[in-house]
Amino acid sequence: MTRSGLVALAGRPNVGKSTLLNFVVGEKLAIVSDRPQTTRRAIRGTHTSGEDQLVLVDLPGVQRPRDALTARMARRVQHELEDADAALLILNGEQGVGPGDRFIARALENTGTPMTLAVNKVDRLGRGATLAVLQQAADLEAGAEVFPISARTGAGVQPLIGHLAASMPEAPFLFDEGARSDQPRDVLVAELVREAVIRRTFQELPHAAEVVVEEIELRRGLARVRALIWVESESQRRILLGARGRMIKAIGTAARRELERELDCQAYLELSVRVLPDWRADERLLDRLGIT
Repeated sequence: MTRSGLVALAGRPNVGKSTLLNFVVGEKLAIVSDRPQTTRRAIRGTHTSGEDQLVLVDLPGVQRPRDALTARMARRVQHELEDADAALLILNGEQGVGPGDRFIARALENTGTPMTLAVNKVDRLGRGATLAVLQQAADLEAGAEVFPISARTGAGVQPLIGHLAASMPEAPFLFDEGARSDQPRDVLVAELVREAVIRRTFQELPHAAEVVVEEIELRRGLARVRALIWVESESQRRILLGARGRMIKAIGTAARRELERELDCQAYLELSVRVLPDWRADERLLDRLGIT
């Protein structure tokens, strides 16, 4: 009999949820940066081994809602946790356990979802520091299994995956065996462009930018992509364009490389920038983005 289920990846922003998802699935499904709000949607990725299938759900980092966008993100986190068969609370080993981690652990307890803990980034810690943070993690949830891991290198990830797979209910696979994700292609493409934006405007506008793919045409080994970058002010638009268009050109070059790697073909990318004041508070625009 096969075992299959949903595992919700919970934790504060930037603890490594997206990095872990990408490593386990074996391909890039979620973009990665050091800024909060990088993950805005619940992203599902599958790991199938023998008779077991895990569907990992990468969730936005838990944070206090500040606008319509972050309120929707918080609701999505709550819904996904309630629907999950298990929750994996990921902690940043370098930072140790803090008030935010304790808040999330209490929230997970209230859902009644079985919880496992993973202390990430132990590859950057010495033995003493690792033992100390593992004890802090164990104190969060009595009886919960705690795994030291490095999502970046993969150290300790296989025992964690084995433990989660063994805890799944007996059920048919949720995805076909060869499927990796249910993420639409246009969303993945938009996210790869947004990753390039975040990495090159790290200080100026990490949260204010969103990307909408208006057209993808695949023909004879060439992908033609037309995408629109939303920002909230004219000054942000000028930052994205850069002097003589240098910034938008650099963003396009970096994003095109990622597109070619993910789509496995040559890509032509056309980018434009539009000012939409307060788009993060506009419910209609958030509906268009599919952030529910």
